[in-house]
Parts: sequence; C-alpha cells; structure tokens
Amino acid sequence: MSERTSGRPEPIDPPETFHSPAFAQGMVLPAGRTLHVGGQNGTDQAGRLVDGGLGPQTEQALRNVIAVLRAAGTDVDHVAKLTIYLDPDVDPSAAYEASQRVWTARTAVSVLAVRPARPGAMVEVEAIATVPER
Repeated sequence: MSERTSGRPEPIDPPETFHSPAFAQGMVLPAGRTLHVGGQNGTDQAGRLVDGGLGPQTEQALRNVIAVLRAAGTDVDHVAKLTIYLDPDVDPSAAYEASQRVWTARTAVSVLAVRPARPGAMVEVEAIATVPER
C-alpha cells in the first residue's frame, strides 16, 4: 500500500533541497480528518513539569503528543508536521537526542527558539496529523 492510499502523509523532498533521514522538507496530507495537537509541555498527568531539565521535558512533551494522537485514533506515522518551541537559553542538541528516544517517525519539523509561556517549561511541542478512517 502506498502512502497515497494508506491515509498517511506523503513526504516531499525535492532534489534541490537537503535530504535528511530525520525530517521531510514537506508533507502532503490526504483528504480526510485532520488533528491539530495543541502545545504540549513536559508535564505529567497532574500537570507538573517533569524534573531533569530539557531532555526529560522533551521526552514527556512528545509522549503527551503521542497520547493525544492515540486518543484521536491515530499515531506518529500519520503526523505531517511537528513544531517544537525551545527556550532560547537551552542547547537544542539535548532536545534532539531526547526526541530520538521517543519519536520514531520521519515528518516535517520546525524548531523555534521561543520561551514557552509556562514558567519553568523549556520545550513545547505541537503536531498536525491525519486521522485514518475506521
């Protein structure tokens, strides 16, 4: 089954752009239902920021995105775009390493140095995904 018929977003990587194994330059979404995941911080079920700095907060923020995807009936393979907001004072390599431990899909990604609104938060993650028909 091709990506065009699976309901999954299709990666677009023109030869004029850099090809990364970690992210796509663009994603085409098939017609159908679309889920927009609001910004997720590295918080636990009680709303407390996890301890340990940027790495653990990034892992938890991505786990929270995955939980929203599952609740909507979709998964990381159907994510077309992640937007990651990092506190400008952090080293982004720690977030990248943490994301490699949790996120298994290749998608379009934007990373911005913007202080998250929540005090103490070092990262916030948003996602756009397709929701397959059942």
